[in-house]
Amino acid sequence: MTHRHPQHYEERGLSQLPVIVGMGGVNAAGRTSGHQAYRRTILDALPDTLQAQTILALAAMMQLVTRVEGGGWQDPQGEILGDADVVTRYRQHVLDHTLIRRIEDERFGSEGLPANRAAQLNLDTELTFRVRRRQLPNDVPATWQVREIDKRMVEVVVPPGALDVLLPERRSAQVRSAGQLPSGFSPDTLYRSVHHPRGLAMTIFGASDCLGQSGLDWAALRNRLDPDAIAVYAGNSIGQLDNEGWGGLLQSFVSGTRATSKQMPLGYGQMPADFLNAYVLGSVGSTGAALGACASFLYNLRLGLEDIRSGRRRVVMVGTSDAPITPEIVEGFRTMGALADDESLKALDALTLLTDSDYQRACRPFARNCGFTIAESTQFLLLMDDALALETGAQILGAVPGVFVNADGWKRSISAPGIGNYITLAKAVSLASDMLGEESVRQRSYLHAHGTSTPKNRTTESHVFDMVARAHGIESWPVTAVKAFVGHSQGGAAGDQMASALGTFAHGVIPGIFTLDAVADDVFAERLRFFRDPIPFEADAAFINAKGFGGNNATGLVISPAATERLLTQRHGQRAIDDWKHRRETTLAASEAYLATSDSGHFEVTYRFGEGVLEGPELSMTRDTLHIPGFDQPVSLAVDNPYGRLS
Repeated sequence: MTHRHPQHYEERGLSQLPVIVGMGGVNAAGRTSGHQAYRRTILDALPDTLQAQTILALAAMMQLVTRVEGGGWQDPQGEILGDADVVTRYRQHVLDHTLIRRIEDERFGSEGLPANRAAQLNLDTELTFRVRRRQLPNDVPATWQVREIDKRMVEVVVPPGALDVLLPERRSAQVRSAGQLPSGFSPDTLYRSVHHPRGLAMTIFGASDCLGQSGLDWAALRNRLDPDAIAVYAGNSIGQLDNEGWGGLLQSFVSGTRATSKQMPLGYGQMPADFLNAYVLGSVGSTGAALGACASFLYNLRLGLEDIRSGRRRVVMVGTSDAPITPEIVEGFRTMGALADDESLKALDALTLLTDSDYQRACRPFARNCGFTIAESTQFLLLMDDALALETGAQILGAVPGVFVNADGWKRSISAPGIGNYITLAKAVSLASDMLGEESVRQRSYLHAHGTSTPKNRTTESHVFDMVARAHGIESWPVTAVKAFVGHSQGGAAGDQMASALGTFAHGVIPGIFTLDAVADDVFAERLRFFRDPIPFEADAAFINAKGFGGNNATGLVISPAATERLLTQRHGQRAIDDWKHRRETTLAASEAYLATSDSGHFEVTYRFGEGVLEGPELSMTRDTLHIPGFDQPVSLAVDNPYGRLS
């Protein structure tokens, strides 16, 4: 089996179109599948039935109620409730414990962040203390006198003089707002996580959610393809830095704890891809992760779409998973002056005390603002070439024909914005104009801004938008910024934007920037349309924009399902589209069944530890193929040689 384009593509000089056939994940607004998280951001604009469905599903996800056999719900006290009862009782709780809010980790509250302060004690007299033998330093200072009390305990006498020590303390958190996953939802409890870092537990959930939402039988899909026709590109921006990953490893010496055998390998930034291959998909195809700060999701998406467009792969899962709400990461960004800390929020609104509602409004893209709000999120897309999507009856949620990446060139500060984003957005708009027509771009496209809520971003990003709008004759370009709801999930930020865009395509509503009381004076707003409340909008395309630290700029073009279907009809003919719609009925039924189960709070997580493990002797090889037990199709070993031959 080869990976070449179908014959009619070659004849017409067309590449394969990467289409989105699955989406999954979770962020501060909820689950990605079924557009649950998106619906949370436009809740008041939804019909009453969809509002109730969204609240019910979130209440179940947050373990406020449990589905019972025969219908109905049970609360923690055992009372049986109907749908309306659940919505009435828990609506406000769901609203208060999703999206950006006060950090719920007790360390960020009155308890304070655990820390040590270096000090030097000046001993006037000798100091005597007892300690367990294993707690003594490996190299006991020569001036210490150590006397054995028993096999476990020793007595130590330290002579007068200077003694360097670390004194434990609690430090008040200076940042107390974040975009956390919905309260009560813990992805590590859904499978045998065995002390996995939070980002990897989120990966397992997000990828499983993507597969379930797709409605496809993964085993059947895998078995119809050359195993090397599948790829995974997934990672994050800064690795796993909680205690189960590199955070615990780096703290081990100074905290007096032991490093574990898992912390080093599980901390790597490409580990989400590794987990998908090993425990979710069983893939042996191409793999990797592209790390590009806040643009990491789009970097990985670019790898996937280029594989599909070129014909090298037919199915690719792409995504990110970031869990950066840890004291050290928060402090790092705060020290840079990048975060909206408590003192800055107070100064912004002339307050002496911040309430819960103030924390919920911490992120204010394109308004008067003071810094971004950190967040956690995992987002995955399943991509296919358009021919395979039609053959398999896959859902088509949209198409991603291009992701453009450009650096900033010379910079004074590595974290400051530069010029690369002008190139990326301009190229994305040019591609959309060529594919969909200029009128479509001017009237039926909109911008998913990076929108971090920093003073610098509001000016520089709006200027990029303004310049591109002028070049293309766009007079009122709608702009939204999903970070106002879910915060900045670092490498996963564009994934949050993508999930929201797919929701807009499905429901015809663009979320407003609900924290936008007024557009800041230094925003280039003449040709841009900013709005606080959701607006109806039938979009052909959305531009997913990212401006990352270090000059990692990226813009992705995503096309609506309706526009994609028109393109596919042009590429394949109406007969092929009619046949696809017939085959799609089975896929849609499977997807709806998965969504119904998930809305009830029961999540079908795929985690196959130790299944089908192969080490080499089980394989069989010819010159042209490699046969792998468990795969119906062999791996083709034929390769293209574009360089010429010597013999």
